Amino acid sequence: MVRTILALVLSAAALLAANFKLYLKDGDYHIVREYKVEGDRVRYYSVERSDWEEIPLTLVDLKRTEAERQGREQAIRKAAEELAAEEKFEREQAEERARVPQNPGVYLLDGKELKALKQAESKAVTSTGRSILKVLAPIPVVTGKVTVELDGERSDTVISSNRPEFYFRLSEDEQFGIVRLSKKKGARVVQKWTVIPVTNEIVEEQEDVEIFRTQVDNQLYKIWPTAPLEPGEYAVVEFTPGKRNIQIWDFSCRPN
Repeated sequence: MVRTILALVLSAAALLAANFKLYLKDGDYHIVREYKVEGDRVRYYSVERSDWEEIPLTLVDLKRTEAERQGREQAIRKAAEELAAEEKFEREQAEERARVPQNPGVYLLDGKELKALKQAESKAVTSTGRSILKVLAPIPVVTGKVTVELDGERSDTVISSNRPEFYFRLSEDEQFGIVRLSKKKGARVVQKWTVIPVTNEIVEEQEDVEIFRTQVDNQLYKIWPTAPLEPGEYAVVEFTPGKRNIQIWDFSCRPN
């Protein structure tokens, strides 16, 4: 609606710009559509009388006339360019939103294609064993140290770019980002939990990667690392601090 009104205003301004003031040196002016200097005379088309008229050149302030006319034209051109840029941006944003599937998840931007990353199955590992973590149904854990792990020392998803770009459609309003995984024999560690005695609260530790993020739509973000990733194991994660409900999309960064 706002863009429509602005476009109408610009159209009206453009029409008015076709008419301008031909200033006289005594401060008066004529509203004209165009003019031309012919020897010692200025011939102009009078908007008021819809006819061509002449006036001595010595009576006309051409410098003021041209300065104001060009200033108005530049202002109208600038406003039109800004409107065109805004419309282009909104059109691109709409196209960007439309290309990302509605299902929550992480989608890798590979050239012009989007590839869905497979969500990993994680495990909470304690000194007494392993338990599979399930979203919305977190397992109870005993007081002490817990590690959230993925099986295998390398991800099956290999990304050759060291500045990968992802679209992330969240399932809930939660914390998210990219983390670097540490290796241990036969597994990769995503988070370390410290379970506080009595309250059974959890404090998470993870190796966060600094990222840029831009919101594309409601609960839809585009994220990418601020600096090139070093070769290694990483994951896009979504979780609520203290709730044991982490979701993980792992990948291996192996630049060419």
